[in-house]
Amino acid sequence: MLEELKKEVWKANIKLVEYGLVIFTWGNVSQIDREKNLVVIKPSGIEYTNLKPEDMVVVDLLTGNVVEGKYKPSSDTLTHLEIYKTFPNIGGIAHTHSINAVAFAQAGLPIQALGTTQADYFCGDILCSRDLNPNEILTDYEKNTGKVIVETLKQANVDVSAIPAILVKNHGPFTWGSTAEEAVFNAKALETIAEMNLKTVILNPSAKMPKSILQKHYNRKHGKNAYYGQKV
Repeated sequence: MLEELKKEVWKANIKLVEYGLVIFTWGNVSQIDREKNLVVIKPSGIEYTNLKPEDMVVVDLLTGNVVEGKYKPSSDTLTHLEIYKTFPNIGGIAHTHSINAVAFAQAGLPIQALGTTQADYFCGDILCSRDLNPNEILTDYEKNTGKVIVETLKQANVDVSAIPAILVKNHGPFTWGSTAEEAVFNAKALETIAEMNLKTVILNPSAKMPKSILQKHYNRKHGKNAYYGQKV
């Protein structure tokens, strides 16, 4: 089972490159095995072109200790673990430094829901977290990044299934889904929407979208009454 999971996580990491979301060694993807409380994640600092399924690192959800793998896990591993521990319906997480989403993170701004493209995938604004304080940065930085993500989502009462993304202030986007593949899909959707949003506010800083349009477009693709696409 873990060998298959490693393969899926490797494929998802390679998708980051195919989708133009990362360069060099930037970014990472993970997926969790909830039954075993194990997380498979990209190794730290390894070029995507050199990655192989067997290079993926297996860590314990509760301790972050490496269970299997010859490399160190991603430096963002503890951030992923905080998200997994808090939201049991999340199965995969992606982190990138994609240009437009990072621009919003560096500006400390949310990506507002301004059009139906965003509404199709995110039922509301993509929030941006607060700054980490000096102590949070100096002690357990990656773990505290995860805690700030959780804090932001909980304070805003965000449904993480309906809005599967967040921006970390001055850092970048984290997205998630039921699998690593879905998390990467949401990362690509987020980056495209961020570009659309940026261009929109350049043209019209006062742009808005009625909530009724947001709900209509989200609900026609999601939930029990969804009617977009073909019935299987």
